[in-house]
Amino acid sequence: MKRILIAGAGLSASTMIHYLLEQAEQNDWEIVVGDISEDLALSKINGNPRGKAIRFEVNNEFQRAREVQKADVVISFLPAFMHPIIARECVRWGKHMVTASYVSKEMQELHQEACNKNISLLNELGVDPGIDHMSAMKVINRVKAE
Repeated sequence: MKRILIAGAGLSASTMIHYLLEQAEQNDWEIVVGDISEDLALSKINGNPRGKAIRFEVNNEFQRAREVQKADVVISFLPAFMHPIIARECVRWGKHMVTASYVSKEMQELHQEACNKNISLLNELGVDPGIDHMSAMKVINRVKAE
């Protein structure tokens, strides 16, 4: 069974959690939703037997290491400034990480070490960056046409 850790259960995580839980049985996934509010995480898994809710405190070094180490992939829906904290842990334990946030300087600094360990730290995978990029291209194409 593959274990997917979703760090952060806020509003922007809802659709992803729902989608992964729908796919979990056929793909043999366990979806672990961790949030500072365990009640919020529990509400997001909505009793799905493939889901597990935990209270997750990103600044708790022991818990962060334990949860990342047990995961096959980590999806971070934490605030952007916290992504490097999770990413460093992922690099440490050789785990892939996905987030919708832009690539920060701190994330760029982890690039070579992640490559050396053959793991992916994927950024800008989500609605907001996608809409931003498409909107920018729309403007660029309009300006070029004019």
